[in-house]
Amino acid sequence: MRIWKRTATLAHANALCAGTMCDHLGIVITEIGDDFVRGTMPVDPRTQQHMGIIHGGASVALAETLGSFASTLCCPEGFHIVGLDINANHLRAGQPPAVTGIARPLHIGGSTMVWEIKITDKDDKLVCISRLTCAVLKNR
Repeated sequence: MRIWKRTATLAHANALCAGTMCDHLGIVITEIGDDFVRGTMPVDPRTQQHMGIIHGGASVALAETLGSFASTLCCPEGFHIVGLDINANHLRAGQPPAVTGIARPLHIGGSTMVWEIKITDKDDKLVCISRLTCAVLKNR
């Protein structure tokens, strides 16, 4: 069942990243499903820590990007979202060349939304699991 209140193309979604941290980190939104948003991020010098594996902060940036975009798609016209809280459990070392994240809703409410974001490696093994809570605010 389609959950989105707004429509967006992949081109539009990725255009929003131009000139932002997402652009710098190489985050690309690759799929907008009926109830999920998927994206990728390279594991390279931009996103690695000194041991050559993904930096935990880069994983969190991918998670927040996907969850925030998904929240925006669920937001009614005249409203916008802001992040309230994010947490992440880093379960495995994310290795080059890239990781993939998928955001799915846990709660879509009128004042808050909660998203689970799973980040996996090239072998589809879980690298990080994150939960993002967003507030839904009326535009001024």
